[in-house]
Amino acid sequence: MPHIPPHHDRDLPHAWATTNVVGVSAEWIGAVGFNDKPAHLSIAGARSSARGLFDQLDRVGDLGEAADVFRQYMRMAFGLVADHAARERSERLRWKSSYLKLLEGWGFDSNGPQGAVLKGWVESRFGLVPTWHHGALGRFPSDAWVRYIEEKMTSRFHGNCINMQLDLLFEYCQWAIRRFHLPARPQGAHTVRAWRCVNGLGEHRFVEGSLRERQGVVHLNNLVSFSLSRAHAEAFGDWMLETEVAVEKLLFFPGLLGQSLLAGEGEVIALGGEYRVKASYV
Repeated sequence: MPHIPPHHDRDLPHAWATTNVVGVSAEWIGAVGFNDKPAHLSIAGARSSARGLFDQLDRVGDLGEAADVFRQYMRMAFGLVADHAARERSERLRWKSSYLKLLEGWGFDSNGPQGAVLKGWVESRFGLVPTWHHGALGRFPSDAWVRYIEEKMTSRFHGNCINMQLDLLFEYCQWAIRRFHLPARPQGAHTVRAWRCVNGLGEHRFVEGSLRERQGVVHLNNLVSFSLSRAHAEAFGDWMLETEVAVEKLLFFPGLLGQSLLAGEGEVIALGGEYRVKASYV
């Protein structure tokens, strides 16, 4: 069953009552038990709005071909252009909102405007409220909340049906997971082992246990990056958190869109909430 926060936590963002469009309660998606018994997540209307895309995908032979089909569809459906062509066009076209620009920005700084748009999309689709953006998003209103709201609505990254673009990215990711059994995991397993290295717990909160106990349940932001490689994760902090991530929570994994984007650290991007972790000092 979902972890129920104590009464004094109920006015904090992670305990707010929210709605979503995936048919599974936000409380359960964000609960530690979801990774043990995950539910299928599908954004209402997303696949039916792009039947042609998924009909094409069902005919591909490998992930590389699927990535080509997906990126070409997105270019045509949302008027996106390749970078080299964009440089020859107007400033307006160059900065047309794109799911790729959001992912690239996230890889550089998850607390930037691109990160705010991604966290806002998670909030609207899955009902998971962010808990950190440049700082703790505590009780509303606050300066931190104002900054987050301003950045997630900035026209530079929020136009061009960006939420629909992200809906299709999520559905494509979930399709690829089922079709190609990626990211690699033992036969029948519904989780992947992942690592996240942190400097202290400013962005994280132990629900159970502690760093001193080297294990427990940690509440993470509503969208979070992990690495599929412990060695790669070690470069990003002093404390290593090891966990299992349900593949139903993944928005992105290495190779999903080709071999270059966010590939260096073996990075996956997943919905946040509560995760059971083992902690060790690097």
